[in-house]
Amino acid sequence: ALINRLSKIPTHQKKTVYLCQLLIRIAEGKNLECHFDNDQRISPLESALSFWILLEREEIKLEKIHEDIHCLIQIQIVAVHMENGYFREAAEVLERLFTDSDSDKPLRVKLATVIKSKDPYVPLLQSFSYNLLISKIKSYVELYMKENETNFLIQAATKQVESEGLGATALQNKTVNVNENDKGNLETKERFVLSIILLRDVLGQHLCSLITRVLYKNFLLYCCMLSLYINTFLCSYNQYFPVFFPQRWTYKEDLELKSGVKEFGVGNWAKILVHGDFNNRTSVMLKDRWRTL
Repeated sequence: ALINRLSKIPTHQKKTVYLCQLLIRIAEGKNLECHFDNDQRISPLESALSFWILLEREEIKLEKIHEDIHCLIQIQIVAVHMENGYFREAAEVLERLFTDSDSDKPLRVKLATVIKSKDPYVPLLQSFSYNLLISKIKSYVELYMKENETNFLIQAATKQVESEGLGATALQNKTVNVNENDKGNLETKERFVLSIILLRDVLGQHLCSLITRVLYKNFLLYCCMLSLYINTFLCSYNQYFPVFFPQRWTYKEDLELKSGVKEFGVGNWAKILVHGDFNNRTSVMLKDRWRTL
């Protein structure tokens, strides 16, 4: 449905579709038996090139990495055919790939010479290898992901702030030890405070304070760790391993804890745990909660 309505979706979503199509074809790039087009002559890499061209058109400005990848795909289309002994097909694909423009002529002449030699191990093909192509594409994908990331953490934290009625005042009232001479800009500090608010509700005030002190100076590391916690563990595994992600203590649980201490004494947390009604908690959690109470 998304592909059929490609003309109606925003540019960044369109680019995501193109990029996924590109990666699928690159993954099968050396398999000439695999076909993505009705024309059986079109190899996976040649099909990938068509989507790379679409990606280039969607870019605001062309950078060197675009030109490098374009060139590498063209070279590898020829190289893969030659590695499989399809020299005639390599010559045919060369005709489809290149125009008569001056910019294409040098590479076209070099590849034509390589095909005539029927040697898939010439320096040109070795220097612009498939591994280099993969490496360049990975670099491009990393840049793309960085520019188009969906920051789940910030979205969730913002909603949490709004739900608590804190609004914009939260950023003013929440005190964080920040040196005014730090290089971080206002937006970074705001995101940090929003994240701390969310983290407080998830992990508890004490652990939140510890992480704040330890990780603030390395904000990127902090975001990576917190996002990993939120996305991978809290959202996915809480239903299976609730003991690792306990909920807030309820009034009923506090009463159970006080009753257990009265009956078995402070320190007998294992007995209190067995005889009390607690929500998947451990004896260590009972001890910590008693200290808090």
